[in-house]
Amino acid sequence: MPYTELNLELTDEQQALKESVHKFAVEVMRPASLELDKMTPEEVIAEGSPFWTVMKKMYGNGYHTALIPDAYGGLGLDPLSVNIVFEELSYGSVGLTIALGVSCFSAFFASLVPEDRLIDTFILPYVNCKDASIMSCWAITEPQHGSDILMPFSPGFHDPKITQQVKAVKKGDHYVVNGQKAAWVSMGPIANQAALFVGIDKGKGMSGGGICLIDLNQKGVTKGKPLDKMGQRDLPQGEIYFDDAVVPADFMIIDQESYEMFTDITLATANASMGAFFTGVAQAAYDLALEYCHERVQGGKRLCEHPTVRKTLFEMFMRIETARAYARAAIVYNMSTNPPKTQYSIAAKIYSTEAAFFVTSAGIQLMGGNGLSREYQMEKLFRDARAGMIEDGSNDSLALSAAGLILNANE
Repeated sequence: MPYTELNLELTDEQQALKESVHKFAVEVMRPASLELDKMTPEEVIAEGSPFWTVMKKMYGNGYHTALIPDAYGGLGLDPLSVNIVFEELSYGSVGLTIALGVSCFSAFFASLVPEDRLIDTFILPYVNCKDASIMSCWAITEPQHGSDILMPFSPGFHDPKITQQVKAVKKGDHYVVNGQKAAWVSMGPIANQAALFVGIDKGKGMSGGGICLIDLNQKGVTKGKPLDKMGQRDLPQGEIYFDDAVVPADFMIIDQESYEMFTDITLATANASMGAFFTGVAQAAYDLALEYCHERVQGGKRLCEHPTVRKTLFEMFMRIETARAYARAAIVYNMSTNPPKTQYSIAAKIYSTEAAFFVTSAGIQLMGGNGLSREYQMEKLFRDARAGMIEDGSNDSLALSAAGLILNANE
């Protein structure tokens, strides 16, 4: 059930893009997502799984290059179009959309500092990949560090007592990497390369880090089994271990001098994208609830004829529309401005994930016992939405980080 597009300046190309991606999400992603939700984590990543079928189709459509400039063969989408693609894909499956999003991290980071070797090694092979055989991941979260590793410009980010568990030491023309990333690395179990966040100068605390692009197929890298979790079960996540793994010096694309700034840029992009992702989840839940309320009869009339149900549906509608407006504004501004205003991306992420949680919870309530049944999709959307308030930084911690940015901006 399509929503009313309030942006009257949407181009014909953007409208066509929205419609084509929505169709793909409903016809290809959603059925696969429901099937994957019932599988074990090992079955999800096994050869021949629907996960690989969908990923190959997304790569074939070029969706994996949504964040890659057209100068390198990417889709070269404007920020609003990026938002539209991410929201519509998430309408079908937020787990598979996040998988696709992180698959580009090595190429995306390489495009920020486009040296010839980085272009030839990470960008062009990825852009030209049509079979999902090249996948990156965002290797940042650690067993002892979750949201705190995503709080640049906060006092704790400079505390020398708090440093990354994964360390990189320079030896000649390369870095040697040791340590462990946590079980929550999206695509960790299957990625063959990573944008790896590491500690370089422990005297600077978290701010003394670096970002390198690393081959995960090399000796010295091992992976844990895929995590068994409540929601987003179609998104493989798992540990990565480094034991004297090697990174060429020129693949350490961000050193400790600019690490904090680039962590902020990463967070601004990732959190703005999360706003789009979970607006899509909320819209999917609302559409399912609205359809159900038109069909289900209780008390001698359809649910949608009961005043309390109508009020709940309106509250769901209102939160989705405000989430969409906020997410679009944040991603358009922060993908067009340097340095970004990260507090707006954080606010969009928090608002949209909480809106998705509210809408899916309300959807379950409207559907009663059927909402709790796995026969219906609503309970899956509820589980998927709940994860959003923790991933890419827990909402509580991100709120503190954004508050600091706001206060600093006004001093």
